[in-house]
Amino acid sequence: MMRILRRAALGALALLLAGGAWAQPYPTKSIRLVVPFPAAGTTDILAREVAQRLSVSFGQSVVVDNRPGAAGNIGSDMVAKSAPDGYTLLMGTVGTHAINPSLYAKMPYNHVKDFVPIVLVAGVPNVLEVTPSLPVNSVADLIKLAKEKPGQLNFASSGSGTSIHLSGELFKTMTGVDMMHVPYKGSAPALTDLMGGQVQLMFDNLPSSLAQIKAGKLRAIAVTSAQRSPALPNIPTIAESGLPGFEASSWFGLLAPAGTPPAIVARVNADVNEWLQTAEAKEKLLAQGAIPAGGTPEQFAAHIRVETEKWAKVVKVSGAKVD
Repeated sequence: MMRILRRAALGALALLLAGGAWAQPYPTKSIRLVVPFPAAGTTDILAREVAQRLSVSFGQSVVVDNRPGAAGNIGSDMVAKSAPDGYTLLMGTVGTHAINPSLYAKMPYNHVKDFVPIVLVAGVPNVLEVTPSLPVNSVADLIKLAKEKPGQLNFASSGSGTSIHLSGELFKTMTGVDMMHVPYKGSAPALTDLMGGQVQLMFDNLPSSLAQIKAGKLRAIAVTSAQRSPALPNIPTIAESGLPGFEASSWFGLLAPAGTPPAIVARVNADVNEWLQTAEAKEKLLAQGAIPAGGTPEQFAAHIRVETEKWAKVVKVSGAKVD
């Protein structure tokens, strides 16, 4: 009888210990939000807005940790291999979770199996912009100049495999122009060279370029979304500028390592969704050129599947590859 009671007690203790982590309130310590790109880019800008909101909501600091490299693969892989306890999150992008799986011959992580989607935060159009010294004011002007000078125009990107890079590749495919891709380690250094004239054009995420455009340091000639951006209502889309069907927008969302408890996923999802519905969030994001999103984890997962298929076709048609 004593042996049976001892076994029962040990079993109960094991269950209690196993369930203890689940019973703990979340969060009880600071959270790391990994941004797989350098500071000052759109991913970083949006992540810091989300981190500020969650810090207030959770009563714990949410620290943004920039881990750039390999078009977001390095930081994303680090999160994929982190403990699934809700204390390491990722601000994923269309690049890390839709484009890179088709663009890279070898991926360090599985963008579906190694993550659990939490919430789609925002959608962002890319903006086709040129250095002010380039004598073009429209998409037609750019196509004409590029055909007159094949291979002589350089388009910058925040890194190979980003939507910024693929927007340029799609543009080349649809227009038949020959331009040279120059990848940088993030939007910030690319924009510096673009303003300085070292490269001639870029398809940048609007939030990271909007201030320079409004200051006259860069000239916006079109946006890559299906509709015009509320932040630049006078700038036409590429589709309405003579390339019907052109669309190459970016998006950003929170993800956690696979195996993260559903209760934690639900908690973060609810807090971000609540914030996205506030007038403050809408005003902040729209002012930066981003469009608030939101939704359930299941909707975000479905979005990733659709976007993966879409960009796989773009990569195949463009012939773009990264070893």
